Amino acid sequence: MRKIVFDLETRNIFSDVGSADPAKLDISLAAIYDSETDSYSSFLEEELHKLWPILERADMLIGFNSDHFDIPLLNKYYPGDLGKIRSLDILKEIKDAYGRRMKLDQLAEGTLGKNKSGHGLDAIKWWKAGEIEKIRQYCIDDVMITKEIYDYAVKNQKLLFKEGGILKEIKLDTSAWEKPGDNKMTFSLPF
Repeated sequence: MRKIVFDLETRNIFSDVGSADPAKLDISLAAIYDSETDSYSSFLEEELHKLWPILERADMLIGFNSDHFDIPLLNKYYPGDLGKIRSLDILKEIKDAYGRRMKLDQLAEGTLGKNKSGHGLDAIKWWKAGEIEKIRQYCIDDVMITKEIYDYAVKNQKLLFKEGGILKEIKLDTSAWEKPGDNKMTFSLPF
């Protein structure tokens, strides 16, 4: 099963565009982990056409807040519908199992014993300063954390987070996460 773990960074924030609709934002960079090649890569907005063939051949997209944010924003640029690819949004799984949302950094600290390398607002500042390599590294770091959290959850049926200095556990049923789905992508681009 080919899994793509992904994350996006934007050039702006909701207050800049006067809307809470992710599709109103502009992508600066997308980063992925491709299980088929066991490699990480990134794509600036003008390089997204190189990302489409990879996503179209994926069995599953894995992200954090991806169903609500990343996929709708990426669909703004994609000539088809990325919603046709099976997706697993780790944040949605946590909310369904635990009853509330939480930050990726909380999960990284509790589950993996490390923190994110920055914050989304940093990426916007870096974009405005032309510091593309900082954005690229930050986004790839987030993809690495998301992949490690996914792998940990599949192996252990749980994730951990710290709250008020106390380590807490979120039990997850990941039994269906690795099962192939029926919703393969219908290729919409002429390759």
